[in-house]
Amino acid sequence: MIEQLQTWWDTTGGRLEGQPYLQALVIFGLFLLLAKLAQWIITGGIRSLARRTKTTLDDRLLELVKLPIFATTLLVGIGLAGTRLDLAPDYAGLGLQLLKTIALLLWLIFAVRAAAVVLNEITTLENKIRFIEPRTVALIDNALKVVLIGGGIYLFCVVWGIPVAGWLATGGVVGLVLGLAARDSLSNLFAGMFILADAPYEVGDFINLDTGERGRVTDVGLRSTRLLTRDDVEVTVPNSVIANAKIMNESGGHWVKERIRVKVGVAYGSDIDHVRAVLVDVARTHPLIADDPAPRVRFRAFGDSSLDLELLGWIDEPVLRGKALDRLYTEVYKRFQAERIEIPFPQRDVHLRREPEVGHPGGDRKSS
Repeated sequence: MIEQLQTWWDTTGGRLEGQPYLQALVIFGLFLLLAKLAQWIITGGIRSLARRTKTTLDDRLLELVKLPIFATTLLVGIGLAGTRLDLAPDYAGLGLQLLKTIALLLWLIFAVRAAAVVLNEITTLENKIRFIEPRTVALIDNALKVVLIGGGIYLFCVVWGIPVAGWLATGGVVGLVLGLAARDSLSNLFAGMFILADAPYEVGDFINLDTGERGRVTDVGLRSTRLLTRDDVEVTVPNSVIANAKIMNESGGHWVKERIRVKVGVAYGSDIDHVRAVLVDVARTHPLIADDPAPRVRFRAFGDSSLDLELLGWIDEPVLRGKALDRLYTEVYKRFQAERIEIPFPQRDVHLRREPEVGHPGGDRKSS
């Protein structure tokens, strides 16, 4: 096939000698046929093989790569055809640079789209790759775009003969100045990236910070995290603060439920079994206390003036803690009054002593 094509070109080339425009047209036509042939191979043979696979990733990549291959083959043909024309060196060089720029732009668009397709396919697989979590997809996607576009800009500078070293040096100085001026913002940015990757919490979780903030996470951004407190006040916390803080995630663990504790003291001499039964009954009949795990009572200590017990119950979500504690304390107090269970309180005996009057060292001392 190649030998026949070469023989045909030698024969035809001799006939087209001295006709540069006709030669250019023939070359362009040949590369147009090659571009169509490449497109047919992709849409026909390779796609039929791709359809036999279980994933749709190869099908989507083939759909994306059709245009760059077709256009690149055509651009190569235009470039070779242009060499047959008697163009001025400046115009010929400018045309070649334009063709390279168009090809570079086409392949850059393909690379950006293909990276997004591959990333999306990885995160939607049944057996996910664990180092790519769904919440970090946007971050990785943006990082890939920055790298690809940066590489495309570098190649664009190479094509047009722009000195890259000078720009890199200038960019390094500018980056250093901007880094010093915006170090707090950069600290929040990197902390946000680490938070998204490590995921100590996510949107919807109820968290406590050692700085005192407590609320539900409404947004996790690259610069800050927003919490909605129980007073319906939104608090914006910089990510650099959260990255260095101790975080208690009340919604973490193997479920969202949270255990609450009600500390109770009863008088010495009380029927401890009766007290246990009353506390458990109060918890079981409470609408905010979960049935599973079942509520329980623990005898904690012999206090100075009371027997110290603790009622343990589970609520369905952390946001109910304040409301559930209020109702439990109220019901326990009412039931103790109805059951005549005494709640002791500290008592102190105060003794007053009168000092003897002056001049009567042996005077009587009275006390009460």
